[in-house]
Amino acid sequence: MTHISDDHVKVSFRMEIDEDGWPPSSVESLWAVDLGDGTVRLDNTPWFVRGAASCDIIRVEVDEEGVRWAGETVQASENCTIRLIVLKNGGSAAARQSVLEIFHRLGTTGEGIARYRMVALDVPEDADLRRIRRLLEHGAAKEWWHWEEGCVTPAWRATAAR
Repeated sequence: MTHISDDHVKVSFRMEIDEDGWPPSSVESLWAVDLGDGTVRLDNTPWFVRGAASCDIIRVEVDEEGVRWAGETVQASENCTIRLIVLKNGGSAAARQSVLEIFHRLGTTGEGIARYRMVALDVPEDADLRRIRRLLEHGAAKEWWHWEEGCVTPAWRATAAR
C-alpha cells in the first residue's frame, strides 16, 4: 500500500483462533478502497487472514456501528500472500529488513512487524514465483525463517510441482 486516501476504509475480518492461540486476535482489519457498490478492493497485505491477498475484491456488510465486515471474495486477484517468521538474528529489525529487500528483488512488496518477528509478502502474478519458492525453501532449510502460504494462486501451486 502506498498511501491512505479519502476512499480508503478499514475492513474487518473474523478469524478463528486455534488451540495454540494463533492468530493472536480474532479480528484483523485491513485497508481497502471502497468501490461504492458494497465491495472493496484490499489495499494491503494480511498479517493473519487466510485466503485473502491485496487487490482482492471483497463484499462487505456494514454493521450498526459502521464496521465493515468482510464477506465473500467477489473477485480474487492473482496476488499471493506469503508470511514468514524470521528466525535469523532473533528476527531483529535488520533481519526483517534484509528479508524484505531480498524478496523485493524478486518482485514482491511487503512489510515487517517486530512483535511477531514476521514479514508479510505480497507476491504479484508477475513476480518470479519459482525463484521466490526456491528462496523460501532454502531459507527454511537453513533455519533463517519459517514460512506459510496465506493465500496462493494456481500459478503459485504449480511451482511446487516442479
